[in-house]
Amino acid sequence: MPIQKVLVVDDSKTELMFLTDLLQKKGMQVRTAENADEAFRRLAEDKPDLILMDVVMPGQNGFQLTRAISRDPLYADVPIIMCTSKNQETDRVWGMRQGARGYITKPVDPAELQAKIDALN
Repeated sequence: MPIQKVLVVDDSKTELMFLTDLLQKKGMQVRTAENADEAFRRLAEDKPDLILMDVVMPGQNGFQLTRAISRDPLYADVPIIMCTSKNQETDRVWGMRQGARGYITKPVDPAELQAKIDALN
């Protein structure tokens, strides 16, 4: 099933604008959230085909949110790609253990992001 609807979770407005623009140019519908509470509200309103998840956010971080979403029976089937400035191998491993299906470091390379999305289809 092709990915049409994407939820981008990031507390940086610059990053949200960059990723939204990038994905919309690929013909995807994009919704955004700036924290965990907002992300859960967006999930309840309209289940996405993919979530792009930042790690460093106020309140619940992206690792915690990824774990919560991937363990929720309603959303466990929604793939999550971590999009973060945390570039250590231990961070990548931890993100994948929380339920992420991909891990990209910022600044996001559009070709790398597209390859990760294509790999999910």
